[in-house]
Amino acid sequence: MDEHKVVFMHGFDQQEIKRIMRGVRSVVSDPRSVAFCTSTPKNLEWKVKDLITDVVEEHRYMQRNPPPPADSI
Repeated sequence: MDEHKVVFMHGFDQQEIKRIMRGVRSVVSDPRSVAFCTSTPKNLEWKVKDLITDVVEEHRYMQRNPPPPADSI
C-alpha cells in the first residue's frame, strides 16, 4: 500500500473537527494530500486497512470531482 495521510476522528463535535482539520492542514507540506474521516457505527467495525483504503479512494474521487459551491445549489 502506498503511503497515505489519513486522519480518523472519533468523539469530537463539529467545531472541534473543523479546528482539528485546520490545524493539521496548517502543519503539513501538502494540505490537500490529507484525507479526513470521522467514525460511524459502520466503519468502527472495519479493519484499519479497509478504512484507510475506503477513505483514500473517496478522497481521490472528491479531488477529481469537487462538489459545486454551496451558493450554486
